[in-house]
Amino acid sequence: MTSLETERLRLRQFREADLDQYAAIVAEPETMTFMGGPRDRARAWMDIAWCLGHWTLRGYGLWAAEEKTSGRLVGRIGLLNPEGWPGLEVGWLVARSHWGRGLATEGGRASLAYAFGTVGAEHVISLIRPDNAASIRVAEKLGETRERETELFGAPALVYGTACAAAESAELGSDSI
Repeated sequence: MTSLETERLRLRQFREADLDQYAAIVAEPETMTFMGGPRDRARAWMDIAWCLGHWTLRGYGLWAAEEKTSGRLVGRIGLLNPEGWPGLEVGWLVARSHWGRGLATEGGRASLAYAFGTVGAEHVISLIRPDNAASIRVAEKLGETRERETELFGAPALVYGTACAAAESAELGSDSI
């Protein structure tokens, strides 16, 4: 399974040793506001298993996002497209303690480059809750534009998306999300 590196992140496969840090991230209510609420340790373990299984079934997936300088797990970033999903998605979940540093945008850019360059995708989406202003800003920095509305797990979601050429021309300036 592929790993990627950005200026500040190492995007790598999840390991069982990540469970303590990942469980702490997904147990934090503010981090999980738009992700269905906090998760317990058992559910965190299932999330990790799901991420690894997605790689096995699809050949791509979500990476563990590790801060290079500290070696700390700061979230998950990458690609997903489970059965029944409205398209290949670039997604991110960053620990509350690391918000406002541009890590979601940085990892999202690397994930888009992987989607278009390695996976061969022509179009990538992000599914975002309508009141998640921070993720909307990340999607826009990635060159995504609002395409439509949909329903995800019984709640409204916005579909932001970009085609390969549009993503390549997105501004690569400084990040704040």
